[in-house]
Amino acid sequence: MDLTKRPLEHELDPIELATRDQIAAVQTRRMAWSLRHAYENVPHFRAKCDAHGVHPRDFKDLSDLARFPFTTKQDLRETYPFNSFAVPMSEVVRIHASSGTTGKPTVVGYTRADIDMWATVMARSIRAAGGRHNSRVLVSYGYGLFTGGLGAHYGAEKLGATVIPMSGGQTEKQVQLIKDFEPDIIMVTPSYMLVIADEMERQGMDPRDCSLRIGIFGAEPWTGQMRGALETRLGIDAIDIYGLSEVIGPGVAQECIESKDGLHIWEDHFYPEIIDPETGAVLPDGELGELVFTSLTKEAMPVIRYRTRDLTRLMPGTARSMRRMGKITGRSDDMLIIRGVNVFPTQIEEMILKDARLSPHYQIEVTRENHLDHVTVNVETRPGLADESARDAAARDLQHHIKSFIGISTRVKVVEDGGIERSMGKAKRVVDLRPKS
Repeated sequence: MDLTKRPLEHELDPIELATRDQIAAVQTRRMAWSLRHAYENVPHFRAKCDAHGVHPRDFKDLSDLARFPFTTKQDLRETYPFNSFAVPMSEVVRIHASSGTTGKPTVVGYTRADIDMWATVMARSIRAAGGRHNSRVLVSYGYGLFTGGLGAHYGAEKLGATVIPMSGGQTEKQVQLIKDFEPDIIMVTPSYMLVIADEMERQGMDPRDCSLRIGIFGAEPWTGQMRGALETRLGIDAIDIYGLSEVIGPGVAQECIESKDGLHIWEDHFYPEIIDPETGAVLPDGELGELVFTSLTKEAMPVIRYRTRDLTRLMPGTARSMRRMGKITGRSDDMLIIRGVNVFPTQIEEMILKDARLSPHYQIEVTRENHLDHVTVNVETRPGLADESARDAAARDLQHHIKSFIGISTRVKVVEDGGIERSMGKAKRVVDLRPKS
């Protein structure tokens, strides 16, 4: 199989159907280059390797990667803004950055080859989700320093699709463009898709009657129950996409429309590991742990063993040869510990979505009273459930289910439709009001 052959529009990339041995051979060759590139050109990484007593020449096969140090978000903050780059600034054609909500933003640079690689994996992702060259793609991820909008935009153009670069916000205009331009694909956060559906109904539209047939949803964790809610309400295929700015942006992994059974990682560009979040030990495929990525082809900012903090597991490929990752069950750094119980927002979301009286719009407040942590779940009813006694009954039932299945006591406030503040991008699911130590 010629893994370098450029596919025709109706074909997959040859690497998507390669054998595991062929994929491993590509990974080994590219990994050796990436380790050398980072060591020779990023002083911070070189110092960490030297402190660990390891050198790129020690890499012989993929199992040797475990000898190299991890890269963390703190490393990227320490090298802010450009000291994690491995090429001169004259070769950097674009800069993106995280929001910096928990400290200094992490800054990511791209060479022209990096941008082309990113567009390629994004085009591959959109095609895996069911997109084709004649698709119309409404990009409702935010543009700017956030990687979502431009990543989706360049990928859709690379595929040959027609791009509608809407960005986030202006919900009434989003609905108007869907009516007038008739896109068949939307790329957006799942929480904001619900806001758009709300606006359709407010305008008297049935969301199932719109032109959309595929939603490519990412940038925040979402559950299987959320998929069901989106597909039922909008009559679409809801497909998962995964990425993060530090590794490239969206397009690191993509769910395939024909299987919808987990995200296939584009392993020819991003090498995955699962580690024990406490010990750092590499875990075998199938075990739950923290996802770690090493970039194999990035020029401007190679990342070696980057700790994503996302919790998932690796599984064999199905629709493609490359391994799959399960849905993110939470993050090792946003896990709530409530009176000794580990809690993830997605667990509470699952309880909410099992109740037909409740909507997927919710927010979790964490407070501290008399030295004890308390959790309040604020959630909206479905439209039409205005009776206060019915809302009280829904609150009691949700409170009971959270206690029974998750193991924590909560206060639940069920408010009328529209009572939870809407997000124009990533939904802010947790508000932590505990005093900072």
